[in-house]
This record gives sequence, structure tokens and C-alpha cells, in this order.
Amino acid sequence: MIKEDDFESSLSGEEDTEEQLKANWFKRMKKGILTSTKDKKDAPEGLWSKCTSCKYTCPITELAENKYVCPKCEYHHRIGSQEYFEILFDNNQFTELFSNIRSKDHLHFVDLKPYGKRLEETYAKTGIHDSITVAHGKINQNDLLIACMDFEFIGGSLGSVMGEKISRSCDYCIAHSIPFMIINKSGGARMMESAFSLMQLAKTSGKLSQLSDNKIPYISLCTDPTFGGTTASFAMLGDVICAEPNALIGFAGPRVIKETIKRDLPEGFQRSEFLLAHGFLDFIVHRKDLKEKLGNLLVLFKS
Repeated sequence: MIKEDDFESSLSGEEDTEEQLKANWFKRMKKGILTSTKDKKDAPEGLWSKCTSCKYTCPITELAENKYVCPKCEYHHRIGSQEYFEILFDNNQFTELFSNIRSKDHLHFVDLKPYGKRLEETYAKTGIHDSITVAHGKINQNDLLIACMDFEFIGGSLGSVMGEKISRSCDYCIAHSIPFMIINKSGGARMMESAFSLMQLAKTSGKLSQLSDNKIPYISLCTDPTFGGTTASFAMLGDVICAEPNALIGFAGPRVIKETIKRDLPEGFQRSEFLLAHGFLDFIVHRKDLKEKLGNLLVLFKS
């Protein structure tokens, strides 16, 4: 865009030096774009998704049709309980259980903000009841109770509500003689509940032993990430322990371990493929194949 004074200068026959041309250029650049943007329209949020692994961008509808797996690099995006239920349960039909249980700030804990306020904000933002959701449905006509964690609820942290829901789920499975499955996705114990959260490790482990005593199958699926108290308890106590591809699974994070032992870690350390090679997992299952694999397992458990 030519300014009026520049145009008049050219008509008068005056020639700018190279330094003057550069100066005029930078003056115009500082003023920014002069074209009116009042009619500019932003694209609505939630229509597109960028893969965090390969940066491939695709419509969110395409990603959903592909089970939230990147069509280009097969990266498994983190999803919540509702998405897993939609993928796994026949016709997306299920009954949610224990939705009336909610976390409370018994210790009046305060960090950057009071725990009670953090809970209220998280309830309003996510629309879910806590960091784990329990539902009963059918997979290929076989009953299964699934407890699925939601990472968006305070990092999927293990608190007293999660422990209580898992405990009640065990009682429900024993009473109805149906298998139990936990989909793990957690950063560890919830520090805002202190010892109350740590007690859930023993509580859930004890309840899962009752499932074993009653010969009720328990399946543990580890997704990205599965860390802390969950790995130290129920995530590694399954009759069948499986994981999604390239999921990060461990107790302490790789950065903490590296700084503690002062040594470089093996390539792929704490990824599901590394754990499978070292005997911590029974198998790795692609999300597209998860429903069929679970259906086959449930049939085998019946026989």
C-alpha cells in the first residue's frame, strides 16, 4: 500500500536513498495491517484437532470416527469416560452408578486456592461427578462393569471418592456375578486429601482381593498416563493387565527418576511397549480393537 507522501515524492522526481527506503518500509510495518478486519470471522472452537505427536490437523468428526486415534501416526489421544463408554458399550447404552458420591474438603486444604473452590470450579467446567465414572453395560452382549477415570478432573487423581466408587463397584460385581474393568488414567493420589487419598490404595486392593475370592474377573487397562498411587495399587492387580500403545505407565515420572539416579534412562522407558517387553503387561491393544478384544476375553471367562 503506497502512502500519499511517497506517491507525491515519486511524481516530483525525487529519488529516495536505500536507507530512506528501508526506513519507510519499517515505518509502514510498525503500523501493521491497514486493511479493515471488522468483517473477519473466527472459526468456531471444537471443529478441528491437532495431533500432539505429529501435528496433523483434522476435523474433530474425523477423529471421533477413528476412535480418537490420529489417522496419520496412530497416536492415541486422551479421552474421557463418556468417549470410552461410547466406543465400548453396545449401542452406547449403559447405566451410570454411584453418581451421587462427591468429594468434600474435610481438611480445609488450601494451595493456590481452597480445595472446596477448586472442586466447585471443576464440577462446573467438566460436568462430571468426580475423577472416575462407573457404568454397567454390555460388550458384544456380555455384561461388564467399567470404572473409567477422567484426567480433566484434577488430573484423574485418586481421592476418597474414587476409592469408594471402586469399592462399591466390587460389591456390585460380586452381587451380580459380572466382570469388572478399570480404565486407568491418573497422575496419582490427590494431595488435597492427604492421608485420606493414600488410604484408598489399601482399601481398593482389599476389595479387589474379594473379587478374586469370588472368582470374578478383573481387567485393568492402562492408558496415558497411569502414574502414582494407581500404579501402586489397583492398576497392577488385574487378572488381565493391558495397555494402549505408547502409554506412559509408572510410579514416579521419568524426569524424577533420572534426576534421582543421575543416569540416562533406556529408550522408551515407562512406555507400554517397554513394560510389555519386561513382563509387566499381558498385551497392548489398539483402541480400534479394544471392544473386540474385551468381548473375546469375556467369552473366555464364561467358559
